[in-house]
Amino acid sequence: MTFESTFSEIKRGAEEILPEAELISRLKTGKPLRVKAGFDPTAPDLHLGHTVLINKLKTMQDLGHEVTFLIGDFTGLIGDPTGRNATRPPLTPEQIEANAATYTAQVFKILDPQRTTVAFNSTWMNQLGAAGMIKLAATHTVARMLERDDFSKRYKAEQPIAIHEFLYPLVQGYDSVALKADLELGGTDQKFNLLMGRELQKHYGQTPQCILTMPLLEGTDGINKMSKSMNNFIGISEAPTEQFGKLMSISDELMWRYLELLSFESLTTLSAWKKEVNEGRNPRDIKVALAQEIVTRFHGQAASVAALEDFEARFRGNAIPEDLPECSLEAGAEGLPIAQVLKLSGLCASTSEALRMIEAAGVRIDGERVSDKALKLHAGANVVLQVGKRKYARVVCH
Repeated sequence: MTFESTFSEIKRGAEEILPEAELISRLKTGKPLRVKAGFDPTAPDLHLGHTVLINKLKTMQDLGHEVTFLIGDFTGLIGDPTGRNATRPPLTPEQIEANAATYTAQVFKILDPQRTTVAFNSTWMNQLGAAGMIKLAATHTVARMLERDDFSKRYKAEQPIAIHEFLYPLVQGYDSVALKADLELGGTDQKFNLLMGRELQKHYGQTPQCILTMPLLEGTDGINKMSKSMNNFIGISEAPTEQFGKLMSISDELMWRYLELLSFESLTTLSAWKKEVNEGRNPRDIKVALAQEIVTRFHGQAASVAALEDFEARFRGNAIPEDLPECSLEAGAEGLPIAQVLKLSGLCASTSEALRMIEAAGVRIDGERVSDKALKLHAGANVVLQVGKRKYARVVCH
């Protein structure tokens, strides 16, 4: 593999690499880099949004670099203020311990356990002690902390910012010092914290790490970032049929985003698939390949085959006609509410009838029952809608 193709895989899906020239220079030495990504154990289950960073760790691991999966059991006690408009309640030590145990079991479905270092930042933060924490806090000013976007917004809006929240980016930055990291991975929302790691490494006389940010994966609604609170998530421990069905329900446009960030198919393969779809291949075929890959990763090949058979059986059981009427709709920037889609496609006489059918569990999208009356279809959606037992239409949104 040429350096150019290797670096293309490293950059795949990345939002930003800082400084890119510096990372290229380090990679060209051939010396394995120390690569870290940190995760606070805030919940017992991971979803596919979390795996975007873990997948990138796997890419670096497969290229021969030293990977550390860092569990923020100490930072979890502080509570990550990123993206918050209020102080996040800290977790209890018992919650952190229980969640951390499930994390390690889940990430080894992606990473090689024999080549992965699992670290806990309490290891060095407990040793640092109160005096060390004060010295760490002395490295930065309040004005510098208020440059961070979420702190700045809360300060201007006169919303409370607890003193301990300023410690979070400092502790995350100190993790890079403790691990002597060469490269840290993080979401775009973590950029301030990642840059803090560079600054603290300089302060402690280390060569500053490079940083690589990854975008936040949209959930199944195609708009908001994947989140359990938004109910638009695909959990990695969910049942195979649930995973498969949810992946099949995403829009054709979102499918390419998921392929770039979640699939391990090569960039060459993805390019070929895009060409085939542009030339008339049904994007459903590609979506099936993606769903099978994800289910296989977390549940095994046999479960993937069974999930596909279950999905197809539901379609056969619903006797979807070969010559579906097709309806082309303008989704606009905000998307079309499902009740409106059902009315415009002629499957329901009115939006109120559509809402009643949803309440009665009489509406399906690509074989999956619709229960969310607030669901929207967005540009790129190409789905089969069913109302009752006999009404069908293929809806394409632009």
